[in-house]
Amino acid sequence: MAKKALYPSFHNPYLIEPDLPVPDEIAVIGAGHIGPDIAYYLRTGLPENKLYIVDVAEAQLEKAKERFKGYAEKAVQKKKIAPGTAEKMLGNIIYTTDYNDIKNCGLVIEAATENLDLKQKIFNILENITAKDTILTSNTSGIPANEIFGGMKHPERATITHFFAPAWRSLPVEIINWEGASSDTLNYLLWFFANTGKVPMMTANVYSFLLNRIFETWCSEAAFLIGRATSQQVDHVAQEFVASGPFFVMNFTGGNPLIYISQNRRISESACYKPSLALLSVDTWKVNKPGTKVDVDNDLKDWIKRRLLGAIFSQCFDIADRSIGTRPDLNLGTVIGLGFKKGVFEVMADMGSQRVKDIMEGFTAERPGFPIPEHDIDSYIKFPRDILVDDMNGVRVITIRRPQAANTLNISTCDEILSELKRGENDPSVKGFIITGYGTKAFCAGADISVLVPTIGNSDAGSALSRKYGSITEYINQMNKPVVAAVNGFAVGGGCELALGCHSIVADKRAFFQFPEITLGIFPGMGGVVIPYRKWPHAHNKFNTMVSQAERLTGVDAEKLGIVTKLTGGYMNMISAAIDEVNRLIGRVPKISAKPVEMPQFIPPAEPKSGDMPLSKEAVTLAVDVVRDAAKAESFKDAMEISYSYSGRISCMDAIQEGVTAFLSKRKPVFTK
Repeated sequence: MAKKALYPSFHNPYLIEPDLPVPDEIAVIGAGHIGPDIAYYLRTGLPENKLYIVDVAEAQLEKAKERFKGYAEKAVQKKKIAPGTAEKMLGNIIYTTDYNDIKNCGLVIEAATENLDLKQKIFNILENITAKDTILTSNTSGIPANEIFGGMKHPERATITHFFAPAWRSLPVEIINWEGASSDTLNYLLWFFANTGKVPMMTANVYSFLLNRIFETWCSEAAFLIGRATSQQVDHVAQEFVASGPFFVMNFTGGNPLIYISQNRRISESACYKPSLALLSVDTWKVNKPGTKVDVDNDLKDWIKRRLLGAIFSQCFDIADRSIGTRPDLNLGTVIGLGFKKGVFEVMADMGSQRVKDIMEGFTAERPGFPIPEHDIDSYIKFPRDILVDDMNGVRVITIRRPQAANTLNISTCDEILSELKRGENDPSVKGFIITGYGTKAFCAGADISVLVPTIGNSDAGSALSRKYGSITEYINQMNKPVVAAVNGFAVGGGCELALGCHSIVADKRAFFQFPEITLGIFPGMGGVVIPYRKWPHAHNKFNTMVSQAERLTGVDAEKLGIVTKLTGGYMNMISAAIDEVNRLIGRVPKISAKPVEMPQFIPPAEPKSGDMPLSKEAVTLAVDVVRDAAKAESFKDAMEISYSYSGRISCMDAIQEGVTAFLSKRKPVFTK
């Protein structure tokens, strides 16, 4: 019997076309701890829709109303929303104790206490009062779906949607793929949560699901370290990997009893999960503010680190071996949901397979019974972490998914895209490719600026970095299968270069293109001073202002100039247009001109500025020089090599030092040359 796929259709939820629209009316059951936060998220994503908050206690509803008001006022104070938006968000909310009020809701999310009997009772009520096509979900951190929904007459419309605190801000939502839920329900929820601002992740129907397996095991293991180490010492060591240590987080969330209960459930999987009684004997742990220095001798520090990492690594291997979740979801989820500084598989990759193997051997010697890897460590680490890959009508859709960083590119992201292009190029079932971004705001926000730091003052390193990033645009140019950029939002820096380097571009009407590099004291180094001039020489004046003044190019203007083939409205309309463009280009893939480009002299402004920001004259002058010299090159390859060489030169100028330092310090640069 074939193994059931975890995702019922696409990994990128924006590719899903659901049968149902966004509901006009939505309800959240439970006005206690997390319910109001889920409700507030729904208001931020759907401020026009009617929202019901249901609770048996009027006092809880009043507290929820005050919490909403506080959230909105703080958002206005921080200028994240306008006063009018806040007023709209706080309106059209019905606080009620009567379940009959929500009979017309198209989606109901239960967020009551973690009590199985109570949840079953609530869903019995909901099934009797709501329409047959109303989707019903439960927010639970670890109770399997079959235990909650098994007694329903129509379980196909019900599943678990697990939010993370604070639910109004934390990005991930786990959606549980259990045997009773229909594919239509699961697909709809993936689409709905993505389009209202979340990052949905599909998980198998097991205790604690995906991310809580990491979080609960991490916290539970921390409790076993008390005695040989203090809570402050454990938190201090843990902060090498996370923003806040396990004891600080348990205090913040009141999670001791919940972790104890959840780990007790998991004893049915293995006795190793039996939790420490310390979780029930301590209401509040003694902790320091994150970042506080704590003395820990090296031997103790190494022991704490090995125990904590061994615990979470064991869960990663188990999740992968049992297909509880995908490795890309787990890796991303630990960052955006659990506050890890790097994804867990990135931590392993940085350590190397031998070090990971040593940690696991030491951990299982002290804590026998925990899952161990069933395969070589390398086989768990090597996978695309920053992209999603889907197939639609013979076209391979590559989605850059780094929502925590507006889909920025780092070296590994480029390598992943390049590897997928090479793989698909040799696959006869693949007609062509679409490269797009995750979400509706950003196609790609450019390269990760921190990678520039090691190149400052080092010409060879600057050239090598530029050449590494440029390899993807060079490779696309020599491909015989079409590659179309579907620009779903802003494309800036390296993201703009990647889009311009594709064989064709379709874009959402709200998209724009920009080279902001000059504000950092550099120029676009992966082809931005070469590719646009050779593909659209008639638009050289616009490219000049983009390179030297960071001027934007709107999608509308890009279409007028022939840079964008088609503008669309809506993600799926854009993808459909991109598929049509792939089909149009089969057998006639355009190549970047190998001939020198003739254009008028590029004269930089006497006092260069980007808006009201003064720019570095030496950086602008060098950017003008590289455009001129690359345009004269006798081949595209030679032009790119000139660009790489100039990247090395600019790495040794004062401008990059000031520009990059200012950016990383979140201040405006002050250029002196």
